[in-house]
Amino acid sequence: MSNSGMVELPVLQDAPVVPCCPPITAGELSAADAEKMAAMFKALSDPVRLRLFSKIASHPGGEACVCDIQDVGVSQPTVSHHLKKLREAGLLTSERRGTWVYYTVAPSVVAGMSAMLDLRPTTG
Repeated sequence: MSNSGMVELPVLQDAPVVPCCPPITAGELSAADAEKMAAMFKALSDPVRLRLFSKIASHPGGEACVCDIQDVGVSQPTVSHHLKKLREAGLLTSERRGTWVYYTVAPSVVAGMSAMLDLRPTTG
């Protein structure tokens, strides 16, 4: 089996992994935690948004200029709309540099979502 399609993602050293919510196995989610997580999963449930998120996460250096990721089969205004939805859900951060905007996966978000979905029994 070839690993030629694998991309190594950068490790964020300065951002501790802080799950937004306790693992599913720890007990019932609060209404606030459920709302927060639902917004993140809803943002990722759109195929265009998921592709954009993937392009940013796998881009060299862990950040991508909008000019490098807009080829997802929709118009530029639609790309901007989807990137805004990902930012509003807390999944991306952005920084304007001159005329371009650079996007980064928000520190610890993916790890936090993964930790919330961890089905291993909690110890405590």
